[in-house]
Amino acid sequence: MEQDNPTSEAPAAGVTISTLRGGANAARVREHNERLVLSLIRRHETLSRAEVARLSGLSAQTVTVIMRALEEEGLLLRGAPVKGKVGQPSIPMRLNPDGAFSIGLKVGRRSADLVLVDFLGHELQRRRIAYKNPRTTDIVRFAAEVSAAMLETLPAKSRSRCAGIGIATPFELWNWGAQVGASPEDMAAWRGFDLAGEIEAATGLPTHLQNDATAACGAELALGRGREFENYCYFFIGFFIGGGIVLNNAIFEGPTGNAGAMGAMPLPGRGPGYTALLDETSLFTLENRLRAAGSDPSVLWEHPDSWGDLGPLVTEWEDLVAENLAMAAASISAVIDFPTIVVDGGFPGEVRDRIAAKANARFQALGLRGLSPLEIAPGTIGPNAPSMGGAILPILSRFFITQAGI
Repeated sequence: MEQDNPTSEAPAAGVTISTLRGGANAARVREHNERLVLSLIRRHETLSRAEVARLSGLSAQTVTVIMRALEEEGLLLRGAPVKGKVGQPSIPMRLNPDGAFSIGLKVGRRSADLVLVDFLGHELQRRRIAYKNPRTTDIVRFAAEVSAAMLETLPAKSRSRCAGIGIATPFELWNWGAQVGASPEDMAAWRGFDLAGEIEAATGLPTHLQNDATAACGAELALGRGREFENYCYFFIGFFIGGGIVLNNAIFEGPTGNAGAMGAMPLPGRGPGYTALLDETSLFTLENRLRAAGSDPSVLWEHPDSWGDLGPLVTEWEDLVAENLAMAAASISAVIDFPTIVVDGGFPGEVRDRIAAKANARFQALGLRGLSPLEIAPGTIGPNAPSMGGAILPILSRFFITQAGI
């Protein structure tokens, strides 16, 4: 399968070469149609040739040729024939988990994760390092050494099927040195640092980069319950809070890729000056509270799936987060009437579920007039959402169509 990325000029299902704008050729049409077939099978899990032809608008002959080629490439697997009332049995086809692999790197302010996934986005391996603050050289070394070790565990014929590395990282990491407690020198090193280029040079793998909260939103959309909703707003509570916007089953990133920058949203009723959502609705606020109380906050980053008993400070923090999320939901729904806001974060599932339930109750209690009904619901991916979102970037970019409607 060719690796050219689809563009806005890619043909819609079933169109001919003559309908394309300048520069079109048969190879581009074939590339688009292969992506279309894979995308439809990915969404529906299994489809027969006849079903793909009906959903895509492609001719039965074209679909047969494409699916045979994709099967020969090892991207599709045959299921057991299904007998109908008349005619030949139909053969359902599904994605081959071993058809491709990909690596995701999450660069956080307190930890970094590296994850290996298969073609379906299933996690195969994971490694995490925790630190006081991120250093460029440490991150590049971690990505290069661990990704090589991960790929070595695959069968020899599978190693060449790695689609690349997807990096999920906060934008302008150097601007948050004071909150992280990092030295000015360490943070200055990030300014202008080409993280994707350095990791690509160190690994020899195609590298993609995306904002960490947007990547987390992508993981929820592709791998979690986000597939249940056509339009929703997404919050991910990490060291800071970020988010994403999903419209018509596709992430809307905006002209600069910064759409869904929820952390910058101002909070009402906080007195003079400007208090942003991230100032009170992030894990660094809980870290500071734990440290002030004499507790070790390192468990937040070293064991995000299991905090143990951190006492009433966690409950108080959950209440504050829920209150602020309810107010943020009111502001968001006044602009776009999302039916759902999905909340996830870098903490145990029970913490996420409590925050979502409390925020939903607070929003419903506001009794706001003129707004459409809205539910604040928990996400499903958890602390691994940014790295999983990064991991699926190369696979989506190389094999699938990610526009709305697929």
